[in-house]
Order: sequence, then structure tokens, then C-alpha cells
Amino acid sequence: MSHHAAIAGALDAAARDAAAIGQFSAASPFTIDEAYGIQAMSIEHRCQRGERRVGIKLGFTSRAKMVQMGVDSLIWGWLTDAMIEEDGGRVDLERYIHPRAEPEVCFLTRRDITGPLTLLESVDYLEAVAPAIEIIDSRYRDFRFTLEDVVADNCSSAGLVVGPWSRNVDVLANLGVVLRIDGRTRQTGSTAAILGHPLRSLVQASHVLTRAGAVLPAGSLIMAGAATAAEAFVRGNHVSATIGALGRASFLAA
Repeated sequence: MSHHAAIAGALDAAARDAAAIGQFSAASPFTIDEAYGIQAMSIEHRCQRGERRVGIKLGFTSRAKMVQMGVDSLIWGWLTDAMIEEDGGRVDLERYIHPRAEPEVCFLTRRDITGPLTLLESVDYLEAVAPAIEIIDSRYRDFRFTLEDVVADNCSSAGLVVGPWSRNVDVLANLGVVLRIDGRTRQTGSTAAILGHPLRSLVQASHVLTRAGAVLPAGSLIMAGAATAAEAFVRGNHVSATIGALGRASFLAA
């Protein structure tokens, strides 16, 4: 087994067992391209167990986050059907290590994405849009990692809750975003924080998929990236994200 395959296996086991592990890159450095290779191997373990890829998530879609992390481009990871949690339902925290919630916009595609799109073209590839919450959950101890580590770890993607679908994509430019825990406002922001306009995430998704030589089938999900900072939550918390006219997604941590 190669060293990268061993890392992929360790990350897969950490996610499956909800058991934190140490970083890899400090002791055994690897490049961003190699990190995406590790990510692909780790996701393949899940697919071999019967999980199915259902879309992708984008990270570092705000300029502030890019500056904070010292990077000049976004990162991305895969979503599988096993990550989907019921809107308004109970989320079993035994599946997670140290989860955090991020309010996001989720897109549903209506056409295969087979190459790079322009902003003008992107609307024609959309079936619907919804308010959503991404549950991020680094597999590394203390939620500490390098850029290479987080990419290898599928960009900390762990779960998602998708609210009601809408075809009203024209309202996305500058919607108010509120993340609440137990009814108390914990984060506020705007969809404009997502690359200036959430549709730009769809464009960026088409570019990263093209570079990876991947096709995203019609009916896939694209999580556009966080509109605010993430918030930790614990058992018993009710978590909700309201995104202007799109509505609300929520769950109860159990």
C-alpha cells in the first residue's frame, strides 16, 4: 500500500468511526494535487461500501476566508448520499467528532456539467435552489489542519441539511443570512459573501470539475460555500439557517 493510500484509509476510518486523528502533512508533506488524490481514494472507500456521490461542496468561497488561510483559490470535496440529513429532523451526533454548522445556498442541477461554464450560462444548468446547512467535521484533533490536510479530508465535509427547493434564482444576489442556535442569533451575513454572488460558485464548480476530469450529472447538489463563519453545536441544540426569501433549513442535534 502506498503512503497516500494509507492516509486515505486512515481518514476514511476516522470518518466512519467518528474518531479524531493527528495531521499528516507536518510529518509527511504532500502537495495540493496529491491531497486531492488522497481525497479521491478516501471517497472511493465510501463508494465501495455502497455510498453514492450526489454532488460537491465548495470551500473558501469568501475573500476573507481566502486571506485568512493564505490561499488564492477555493477548495472542494464530494458529497455522498450518506451525508444527507433530514430537514427539520434529528441529527445523530454519534456520527460526528466535533461538528460545526455553516449556513449555505444549495443548488440542484438540471443538466450534466461537462465543462467550464460562464456566469451567463450557469442559470441554464440549474433546476432549483434551497437554503441549507453544511455540517463540517474535521477528522483531525482539535479541528486543526493545514490546507493540504483539509483537502485530503474531503474539505471537512460531513453532513448537509437542505431546506425547501425554489426555482427563484433571481433573488440570490444579496440575501440576508442568519444562523441561529436554540433561537439565538449566532451569525449574520449576506449571500454576497459567497464570491460576490452565489451563482459564481456554480461557475467555479464547473472549473474545478473540469480540472479534475470529472462530470457532474444532472440532479446533483452543489453546496455553494459558507455565507458566515461556522458555529459549533452540541446535543440538544436546535440549529437553523434562514436565507432571506429562500426560507429556512433546520435540525435538532440528538
